Amino acid sequence: MITIHVLNGPNLNLLGRREPQIYGSTTLAEIERLVREKAGTLGASVTFRQSNHEGHLVDWIQEAGTQGAGIVINAGAYTHTSLALRDAIAGSGAPTVEVHLSNVHAREAIRHRSLIAPVSLGVICGFGPMSYLLGLEAVHRTLAERSQQDEPSKH
Repeated sequence: MITIHVLNGPNLNLLGRREPQIYGSTTLAEIERLVREKAGTLGASVTFRQSNHEGHLVDWIQEAGTQGAGIVINAGAYTHTSLALRDAIAGSGAPTVEVHLSNVHAREAIRHRSLIAPVSLGVICGFGPMSYLLGLEAVHRTLAERSQQDEPSKH
């Protein structure tokens, strides 16, 4: 079974009440429910976590890589500052998609630069909770394609 870790960084535990004009009114628990429903339709297993602590995120990225899982990550502000997350993603071997609820490119200039994008499969931003679902589909498809390539030829 394909396993995907959905990792959430600092302040995402405040979704639903934190700057709703930017992040919307959907809570992280509601996003988790949507992600789990989508994973169910894909036949995937999901580990969903949030931490305000960079080291926890690094540990979880490494764990996903060890397990052969994929990653959907909303690293929050760490997206723009964390070499540790960048290095963990690069070193883990886990196919990773960076997601954001808001369109970071329509916001402050400091948010236009991501340290984790260069080591990710891609970046999805600006679609609210749907960004997570699109990221989940992208990682799932990548893992499914890799799994098919790894199967021995049936001749």
